[in-house]
Amino acid sequence: MEPRNNVTEFVLLGLTQSLQGQKVLFVLFLLIYIFTMIGNLLIVVIVVVSPALDAPMYFFLGCLSFMDAAYSTTITPNMIIDLLYEKKTISLQACLTQLFGEHLSGGAEILVLVFMAYDRYVAICKPLHYMTIMNKRVCVVLFLLACVGGFLHAIVQVLFVHNLPFCGPNVIDHFICDMYPLLELACTDTYIIGLSVVANNGGICVVIFMLLLISYGVILHSLKNLSQEGRRKALSTCGSHITVVILFFFPCMFIYVRPPSTLPIDKSLAVFYTVITPMLNPLIYTLRNAEMKNVMKKLWSSKAK
Repeated sequence: MEPRNNVTEFVLLGLTQSLQGQKVLFVLFLLIYIFTMIGNLLIVVIVVVSPALDAPMYFFLGCLSFMDAAYSTTITPNMIIDLLYEKKTISLQACLTQLFGEHLSGGAEILVLVFMAYDRYVAICKPLHYMTIMNKRVCVVLFLLACVGGFLHAIVQVLFVHNLPFCGPNVIDHFICDMYPLLELACTDTYIIGLSVVANNGGICVVIFMLLLISYGVILHSLKNLSQEGRRKALSTCGSHITVVILFFFPCMFIYVRPPSTLPIDKSLAVFYTVITPMLNPLIYTLRNAEMKNVMKKLWSSKAK
């Protein structure tokens, strides 16, 4: 007889059981979320309204910031609200919705990072054809492809979980709904599904990470053909991109490129790539990009007058 699905909600244990610790984390994560939204949405607005940033590189930077804001919003507000309550519950439907939103924005962001690397490759290795290859239409199509890719990736995650029976314990030792904690609660054999998750999540992370490293390796090797000033600007831009790639991919690969299981360190890593990384990305790109800093200074000075 098939096990029946009689679980309608899950209990999240969160990051800590200490009430005092929850109050501290509430203030900390609220400030981080506010800073994350202001930083990322500010970049989106500046890229949209500033004629000086009318280049494919900044278009994709705006797309990345939009995805960071979306990614953070699928997770952080719920986590902040849960810190106010001793018992943290989430319905099965809300859990699947969060899982979908998390993998939609995360999957799309990975593809945006790929297209950013491609943009830098064309700009540095094929400069005479850059504006022909990376015209506005191509940039918009690539962004739409990133969204479609993220959607398909997210749908696969939801389908994996949606058909699982949950009939026993409903306590998730995490602060979000994620694949491995949910697989552990299913009252059926999840070995095959677990391997599929490793292939879908871990495999994608490893392949794309290696492609990005190879791409930036080719780009850096091509810098010898540029002037000293050109090398400096290219190194600054590529350095920002590589930093963001490492911050995003290392925690994801640690979690997903292994046999399906949960470890105590998973929650800390999840905090890093779901909460901290979206906050750091605007800082990394603005502090290392002279044009972005100049535009922000001009906007600030014009408002101050």
